[in-house]
Amino acid sequence: MAPLRRALAVLLLATGCISSPYTRAASTDTVEAYRAFLRENPTHPDTDAAQARLAELEFEDAKRLHTVIAYKRYLEAYPDEAPSRTAKTLLEGLRFNAAKEADTVAAWRQFLQEHPDGSQRDEAKRLLSEAESRELANTEDPTKLADYLKAAPDDPRRQEVESRLDGQAFAQAKASGAMKLFAYLKDFPAGAHREEARALLLELEVEGLLVSGLVDEAEARVKAHPLGPKLTGFPARLAQTRAERAALARPEPLVQASHVGHYLRDLEDLKRALVAPDALDRWQAAEELGQHVSVRALDPLLNALRAARNPLIRQHALESLRTVLSALPRPVAEYEVASRLETLRERATSSELYLTVAVLLDLSGRLAQASTEYQRAVDGGAPDPVVLRRWVQIREQRGQHFSSAVAARQLALWALEVANEEPVTSEGRMPLGTARQLCAAAVNARFAAESIARARAASSEFAEDLAEFDRRAAEAKRLSEARLADAELLLREQSPGVRTCADQGVRERLDGAVKERTAALEAVGTKLPQQVSRLLLELARERDPSPQVRAAASARLTALKPVP
Repeated sequence: MAPLRRALAVLLLATGCISSPYTRAASTDTVEAYRAFLRENPTHPDTDAAQARLAELEFEDAKRLHTVIAYKRYLEAYPDEAPSRTAKTLLEGLRFNAAKEADTVAAWRQFLQEHPDGSQRDEAKRLLSEAESRELANTEDPTKLADYLKAAPDDPRRQEVESRLDGQAFAQAKASGAMKLFAYLKDFPAGAHREEARALLLELEVEGLLVSGLVDEAEARVKAHPLGPKLTGFPARLAQTRAERAALARPEPLVQASHVGHYLRDLEDLKRALVAPDALDRWQAAEELGQHVSVRALDPLLNALRAARNPLIRQHALESLRTVLSALPRPVAEYEVASRLETLRERATSSELYLTVAVLLDLSGRLAQASTEYQRAVDGGAPDPVVLRRWVQIREQRGQHFSSAVAARQLALWALEVANEEPVTSEGRMPLGTARQLCAAAVNARFAAESIARARAASSEFAEDLAEFDRRAAEAKRLSEARLADAELLLREQSPGVRTCADQGVRERLDGAVKERTAALEAVGTKLPQQVSRLLLELARERDPSPQVRAAASARLTALKPVP
């Protein structure tokens, strides 16, 4: 039909009998000519004929290319034209051949998704089943096994696949640590390795007690636990810890000076100080508690973070938690975080508990999950200065300078509100709590102002907004500092010896202790037996809360002669 039409058009043109747009397009008989005709003559009587011929020519081009993309483009442009059926068949053939060449589960599933009613559907299903069998026999990926069980719930191989999934999930959990072990216990309620997983978790719990110096507690825990006999390496580990404690208990002043515990108040004293009447005592106790590299320091700090009213107590508790968890061995720190998350997630229904979950996730490096929990902690409530400070820090680290400044502005507004609302009057007695709350406002206002200044220096975007943020932060800083000065003046009139917001006694003592420990560790190698020196240096390198001390111990260890 089409060749006859072209021949007629050529004859008519040659004889001069007719000259129309369609015949001119037909005489050329190209894709471009028919497209031009249809574009310029949308109402011409021969548009249907032109459209049909254009579809034929486009299909011929697609067949010449013979690619998936060529046939897909053709079918998108001409879904209802006569050649479309052939194009679909050819496209299916190309895809079938590609899937057969790959011969993977993913390739066959993709083919069946694209051609659910294709002529080669049954063959594709057969080959998919073969590929699944091969993959199931060889895969070491628990995720793939779990996906298969979801996709094929009635497969007769289910029991064998579930057994393999159980084994592989446990092997992965065993290699990955506490988080995965807890997940294994949750995901496999009838797993074959549950007792072994619990024994590994017990081992991590006991290791936490040992590195915290709680030797008697660790020994009692193993003796009392039904799975204690499975901790076959515990006797040797216990002996090692006792040797470490004996070394730290040596009477030489240099030994004592090299250990952080020599400079700190007792853990129980600090726990009592966390409930002292004066908020300054409480935030300094929280600050000092972070120097105790012990699993027993974590819960008091978490309680202070969750329950304290003064933001500086909570801020110091957060920073101390980070210090303790960073100084504990990584597997122990992960266990301590994971075990608390397991408990908290089941009963976290308040903003305080959401905050605790957020902080634990944050300190374990899972910022994406932590951000969600931080948001839950503040939704519908008053701004939380501890959360706002953390948001400033996170966004600064990510280079999100304007977002960091937005959070700093919110922190400045919080400080401004506190400065305006806390009563400062000479009538009666100045409440100590008011002065400490104004201290928190002043400290956070200064933090906000410095953060906004850094954002302005780092970015020229939204310059007018940042300038306004800067003005608000400066206002909050001026007012909170002035109100704090007024409040503390009244306090000193009433109680001349009262400590003020500027008191840095604990911080200065802790900084001085870092210098003394560093100097002591420099000297142990020359003034103590080498075996004792090496042990002290190794303990400092692994467990001291100060990065500076850990670095000094590491350098000194490198300089020591090897033990013969």
